[in-house]
Amino acid sequence: MRTGTADLPLHGGRCPAWLFPRMARLGAAIGQAIVEDRGAPALLERLSDPFWFQSLGCVLGMDWHSSGITTTVCGALKVGLAPRARELGLWVCGGKGAVSRRTPGEIEEACATLGRDPAPLTSASRLSAKVDSAALQDGFQVYQHAFFFTADGEWAVVQQGMNEDARLARRYHWLGAGVRDFVCEPHAAIVSDHAPAPVLNMVAAEGDGARAATAAFAREHPLRTQAELRRLARLELPRRHAITAADLSSKHLSKVLLTTYERQPAGFAALLGLPGVGPKAVRALALVSELCYGAPASFRDPARFAFAHGGKDGTPYFVDRRSYDHTIGVLETAVRRARLGDHERTDALRRLERHLTRAGAATPDGSRPPP
Repeated sequence: MRTGTADLPLHGGRCPAWLFPRMARLGAAIGQAIVEDRGAPALLERLSDPFWFQSLGCVLGMDWHSSGITTTVCGALKVGLAPRARELGLWVCGGKGAVSRRTPGEIEEACATLGRDPAPLTSASRLSAKVDSAALQDGFQVYQHAFFFTADGEWAVVQQGMNEDARLARRYHWLGAGVRDFVCEPHAAIVSDHAPAPVLNMVAAEGDGARAATAAFAREHPLRTQAELRRLARLELPRRHAITAADLSSKHLSKVLLTTYERQPAGFAALLGLPGVGPKAVRALALVSELCYGAPASFRDPARFAFAHGGKDGTPYFVDRRSYDHTIGVLETAVRRARLGDHERTDALRRLERHLTRAGAATPDGSRPPP
């Protein structure tokens, strides 16, 4: 699994009313071209690539480096691809804020039309959100969750967290085909250059012992756990623990401990899936299990496409609506012609893609170039 980093400063502006419908049309045309040429899984794979996603946002006219690129591009894809969902075998659920909480219901509604069990997909949606908000505690609060899935049950997630104090955002990418274990190195990529104070990473590869011990302690009687918490509050916490004793004392935590004791989660993934188990509960159980069992948790913790159409705020120049509309027309026409057996334009697009890939790959150290 690969991780990448990039700046994503928080952006408070809005997407102009004249731009968003164009983004939806162009995004849908690009998605349709990829799906019809290489299949829906190929689009999921690209969406899980932070560099490709960032480049897509630039082509669609968003600011190349701000947090708005995530929420607006996901929203545009949801709107643009919705009328073509059955045709392409691809659905987009979720969104920003309160809309993100409707994701399970939207998945269930789509699965009802497909005649398939929504449980594996709703579980993937919930667990991916829980991992990035509670199991990976890096100072960012998840507020945007977009869930992409195919008729065959393959999926990808693009979600974003906010750190208001640092005025930064962090975007998390998931690809279902690459997830072998939700609680052990599950990410396709994490995008941010912010290095926060010590990160509690309960999904690190080296954290198997901590996960097992945390789940074991969650099955203990709440009175014992609370006694250990009081004992821990009298200790001088190691500097690497991004937590204070005050963080461990709350009535809510007592209720959560009673829930974990009654439900007896078999492992860390089951613990994470329990209602009410959030960041404070995970931190408390991780620290207590380290104290009692000696199982320490882990604390380790693209711009050229902006020139395609410009950016809505004028970086590197203001969006040229005429050229933007021309691009939409060319791509939509190419897709229609391809359906009729005329592949001349789509073949030309593939040749252009190969040319750009070769040109971009020629870096001195052999590493992948920034977009």
